[in-house]
Amino acid sequence: MTSTTTPAKRRGLSTTDLSLIATFAALIAVCAVSAALPFGVNGVPITLQLLAVFLTGAALGAVRGFLSVTLYIVAGAAGLPIFAGGQAGLAPFSGPTSGYLLAFPIAALIIGFVAERLAARGVAVTAVVVILGGVIAETVVTLAGAASIAITADLSYAKGVTAALPFVPADLVKLAIAAVVAAAVHRAFPQLMTRRP
Repeated sequence: MTSTTTPAKRRGLSTTDLSLIATFAALIAVCAVSAALPFGVNGVPITLQLLAVFLTGAALGAVRGFLSVTLYIVAGAAGLPIFAGGQAGLAPFSGPTSGYLLAFPIAALIIGFVAERLAARGVAVTAVVVILGGVIAETVVTLAGAASIAITADLSYAKGVTAALPFVPADLVKLAIAAVVAAAVHRAFPQLMTRRP
């Protein structure tokens, strides 16, 4: 006797998913370029870029958040002037910002994963949920950023971590803002985390 049921197919990305991925990639670009301050620390500029990365993961979930941030990075590497200070191309990947850039998709993935897993267990996507995932994501970003600072400044990794620490307080403020905004977005659009077939 043959079963008439077939295994569930893996869902692809819908048009809505693709639109959200592109929209949040554009948001990251705006926060990286227009919000860049005319100073930085250890060669790393200060922007609202990470706020947008946190928000992207928290709003879109793991897969779409990861893809959105990756799209932003690929577009910048391909020549669009959307990195901090209007930079473009591959040069930022050989400087002190390289660790941060490469960690951004992972940060969105982590924060989105935590939000999705808790939402699947019936926990609402609140600011506390976003902050929980965001603290883990911030740790990854800081450690990756420390590595690129250490390499470009010819420092030990421990000194690279010390050099990256001045960014952490501002990053935590960005995380708190992203958490509040993401919680409000999920209250207004409770189905946002659910990918449509």
